[in-house]
Amino acid sequence: MLNLKRDLSAFDLNIHGLENRTYLYSLEIEPSFFKEFDQEIIKSGLGKVDVDLIKSTNLIRLNFIINVKLQLECDRTLEIFDEDFNIEESHIYKFGNTEEEISEDMTQITFGTPKINIAQHVFDFVFLAVPMKKIHPKLRTEHDGDLLVYADNTEVEENQEQTMDPRWAALLKLKDKN
Repeated sequence: MLNLKRDLSAFDLNIHGLENRTYLYSLEIEPSFFKEFDQEIIKSGLGKVDVDLIKSTNLIRLNFIINVKLQLECDRTLEIFDEDFNIEESHIYKFGNTEEEISEDMTQITFGTPKINIAQHVFDFVFLAVPMKKIHPKLRTEHDGDLLVYADNTEVEENQEQTMDPRWAALLKLKDKN
């Protein structure tokens, strides 16, 4: 469980006594937020977290919209650069007799739980959005960063048919008929 420090108490959501309806929360991410977690990837960051809390009888669904500007270190030059991230995620809290993590996107809490702290969820969503390969924007090519390039296999298949031995082509036609 997360050892909460004073800076993370701003991410407490009081849930005791909430009626079955939707509640909206808006929280600020300060640079000190990322210092509360044992990691070295994110140097600093500023942003905003909007949370829709949908309360029903048996569960609470949290929909997160996180807009954050992170300071990261380039893997090639070790230069610090800023990168914007827009993240949409959700997490479900189910009411039950014990507290346990059911899956990565569902946690069971007891019926009398007065509040939940969403700081760990916010950090996890942001941390997982950071690419494994952090390249400064001025060094990116079309093969780095946000753009993924996929090969078109139809062109490869056409070239294979043209260079294929005619005997193999005849055998493949027999195979296709079966």
